[in-house]
Amino acid sequence: MNTVNLIGNLVADPELKGQNNNVVNFAIAVQRLFKNKQTNEYETDFIRCVAFGKTAEIIANNFTKGNKIGITGSIQTGSYENNQGQKVFTTDIAVNNITFVERKNNGQSSNQQQNRQTQTGNNPFDNNADSIEDLPF
Repeated sequence: MNTVNLIGNLVADPELKGQNNNVVNFAIAVQRLFKNKQTNEYETDFIRCVAFGKTAEIIANNFTKGNKIGITGSIQTGSYENNQGQKVFTTDIAVNNITFVERKNNGQSSNQQQNRQTQTGNNPFDNNADSIEDLPF
């Protein structure tokens, strides 16, 4: 089984890309559940994500930097050769479902769980994405 559930804040505004504007690459900041013993502060992980089709459109049209988002997906690994000829390994979450955890209305934060989830039948392994060199990570 390869299932991941995360809630975090978008690191940057998501942008649609790909041949048909049907791919969105983004990252979310996820706070760890425990504090660092040395600093007594929570650490944050930055998780790379990719969504396709209708899910990508919904993310790009409804979320901006700093918004909280819930995602469900699977771990997807890959590799490519960079400009220096070195092999670079990647790990991303291929997003299947999203949850609107928080929406901002008229400048105020609302913590209502809207639980509007999207499910797509798109194949996250289709090669419709631009080349790996165009990814913002």
